Amino acid sequence: MAVRQPRTPARNGLTGRTDCDPGEAREFLEMYYAENPGAESNLAERWEKVQAEILAGGTYELTDAELTYGCRAAWRHSVRCVGRLRWQGMVVRDARHIRTAAEVYEQLVEHIDTGTNGGRIRSMITVFPADTAAGPLVRIWNEQAIRYAGWTSPDGVTGDPRYVGFTQLAESMGWRPQRHGRFEPLPLVIETATEDPQLFTLPAESILEVPISHPEYPWFADLGLRWHALPLITCMRMRLGGMNFPVAFNGFYLQDEIASRNLSDADRYNQVPIVAAGMGLDTSTNRSLWRERAVIELNRAVLHSFDGAGVTIADHHAEAENFMRFVEREERAGRCPHADWSWINPVPVPAQVPTFHRYYDTTEVNPNFYLDPDAAKRASGEPVDVLRHRHRRRRALRRLVRTARAAVS
Repeated sequence: MAVRQPRTPARNGLTGRTDCDPGEAREFLEMYYAENPGAESNLAERWEKVQAEILAGGTYELTDAELTYGCRAAWRHSVRCVGRLRWQGMVVRDARHIRTAAEVYEQLVEHIDTGTNGGRIRSMITVFPADTAAGPLVRIWNEQAIRYAGWTSPDGVTGDPRYVGFTQLAESMGWRPQRHGRFEPLPLVIETATEDPQLFTLPAESILEVPISHPEYPWFADLGLRWHALPLITCMRMRLGGMNFPVAFNGFYLQDEIASRNLSDADRYNQVPIVAAGMGLDTSTNRSLWRERAVIELNRAVLHSFDGAGVTIADHHAEAENFMRFVEREERAGRCPHADWSWINPVPVPAQVPTFHRYYDTTEVNPNFYLDPDAAKRASGEPVDVLRHRHRRRRALRRLVRTARAAVS
């Protein structure tokens, strides 16, 4: 039996200024009951209850089963992710009751500890309370919960150049790291509807890191490279059932995310020329392909190091094969396997994997994950006084919304 696809693509991404879109709510419930024929109630009964909740309060509450299914479906629909074969195994943590920044922090630490799992990474999502018409109840400023600080000097940048602005913002809020090293974890910055942004430092014991060495080049270890084990994304929102939910979610790393981008990009750690020099490659001509050779060895080093440390990591060949199995399963179920070709193919030798040799429907359907544009501004290090002013304006708007609703009722 063909499973019904959502009628409406995610045309609005993060739609705003309403607690809930009833049309999307109905569409999600139709999808849920079509794919879960053993559900406790039926669509007609559930829709009647949801309509009543929306009429009374402007929104409704997803059941635990609906939330779990919706989170997994959002991963299934995520066009930029190549690791979706495992979408049904995502662990869902319900934190919709959370209201304070301290509680958000506690949830994130628990997520990191549970998701890291001693190196045997679990795919996991934590869902915070849905946004209201006046804005988010919870917002995490960091792109990822674990990222490294960056500091400028006359000699260049120490640490990760991508986060120089965020580092300056955190320091303007009072962060004082013990040292300015190359791999210093940034603090979390968390704001809520009733609180100004606050800084929180992750416990050192919660951050599992892997020192990078090479199976053939002993000097590689002397480069002092390392990377964290858990890629916990915190700058996106999940569009589910007509509502926007702030979420923190992780899978596990694909080796070229670390090796070919984080450590290799010229505007990140820029290790390609250093590795090429260590290998004795001729960097005077592009025709020696010294960049490609250095990047390949960085990929080998990351795989070797994570495997040696017993930390889960995927390689692009295995993940490409898994993705083609995912495509086959989706098509067999009567669903379109949406994907962005430019994202699901690896950086090193992309034509050597099967995902390279076909195209995909790039339409984004809900449930899905979307970048939070305001969180992106914060992650880039927008001045804290500007952000606080905007935050206070939103709080004033929330008060007006509550007052208007009270008057109507």
